[in-house]
Amino acid sequence: MTTPAVDAHVRLDIHPTHPSAVTAVLTGSQARIPHLALEAADWTVVAKNTLVLARIDHEEPYWAEKAAQQLMADGITVEITPRLREAMDEEWTWADYPMPWCTRTEIREVSDEAQKIYDDIRHRRLLIHAHAQDSHTTVAVGTYLNSGKSVYLHGENHLRQIADTFDSPAPALAAFERFHGDTMRAGPAPVTDTERNAAEARTTLGTPATEPEPPALGPEIVPAYAADPGDHDAILDQFLATHGDWEKWRTWSDETTHAIHESQTLRIERVHEAHPRDTAWTVAAYEGPVGERLWHATATTMVPVKVMRALLDSLASADAVEIAAGSPVSEATISEATRPLADLGWEHTVDGRWIRWQAPGGHPAGVQLDAFAAQSQHNALPAWTFWGGRSAGTPRWALHFSPHAAASVLQDVAFEVAKGHLRKPATARSRHAHTANPADTHAPPAPDASSGRRR
Repeated sequence: MTTPAVDAHVRLDIHPTHPSAVTAVLTGSQARIPHLALEAADWTVVAKNTLVLARIDHEEPYWAEKAAQQLMADGITVEITPRLREAMDEEWTWADYPMPWCTRTEIREVSDEAQKIYDDIRHRRLLIHAHAQDSHTTVAVGTYLNSGKSVYLHGENHLRQIADTFDSPAPALAAFERFHGDTMRAGPAPVTDTERNAAEARTTLGTPATEPEPPALGPEIVPAYAADPGDHDAILDQFLATHGDWEKWRTWSDETTHAIHESQTLRIERVHEAHPRDTAWTVAAYEGPVGERLWHATATTMVPVKVMRALLDSLASADAVEIAAGSPVSEATISEATRPLADLGWEHTVDGRWIRWQAPGGHPAGVQLDAFAAQSQHNALPAWTFWGGRSAGTPRWALHFSPHAAASVLQDVAFEVAKGHLRKPATARSRHAHTANPADTHAPPAPDASSGRRR
């Protein structure tokens, strides 16, 4: 039986100022029908016949597609803009997800459960009595008002889970105080950056993106972090051709190139056909030919070539043994590594274990230091993350450094991310990485010749 057509049209698009959120604009004499359906699916009304889906798990395109399928099954016309369709079709995963054994579907299920907990707190169905810091994350205790059941919550944002349940608040609070009395604080924890962004997206649409003007005849200047990935194999070939103290060889299958400095303390591995989400570059520093690994960096093929070139050039800029030795994380090394960011006005914030530097003007790029990982005795956890495109939670590209990475190398990469620019022909202006934020239509100023790196 064919579902009767409904005189309603729904246009789904990416939020103009919060790229992971999705908007729905309704028209037609029966627009109230999709309006009620979307509200029931936890879309928020922000204007007449305009709703927003903003989640803390950054899965809005997935759930928007589910909503579109249901609306169309109900006989409602749904239009999905090309940029939202691209986001729906994109395959991505969380960087350094703490449960690597989970499939993408299982990760989405975990995130959705965290979203439900967040929504229950936001809608005051779950009252939070107290919170505390437990090592590197936030824990909390609260009670569901409809059932009287109390819960012990562990984690933040898309990783928040119910770790234990109690029949009433009294035993829950007693257990919570027994384990977390030293750091226990009344009420809910301060909102995270992710929660704040989601709340802002549900409050206003901001300034919608405007139609771009015809491109000028001259070349376009875009920041390095917003550049296209480029040819990674070419920059490795160029690096090896100009640095004779590095020796290279390829594996028998021709899938990987290895390069080793003559000191045998610095090594590069380049996987040529790596999936965009998989590690394509590994730079590692060792005590010596047979010594332990001291620090390492990893990157995917989505990292812009100018950023990768800055990393490679930095390895050859000073004594290899000195660079391989790395730098212990301290206030002095953090200051040295991030000096280019401070000089160029990147916003500096501290949020629990995270120290973040955000590109000025709302540009989608940043640097993040995980203070917990930085002090860990295990080099497996990334301490530094340089990212660009979309948002910090789901970046277009990310470059990770383990603890003890050389401060000089971090500074050179920071300089390139913050100050580097790329000239692109006018004909190539139609799309580049920084359009992930549609409201961002102006690139930062061109580089100043008076500003230089540390050396």
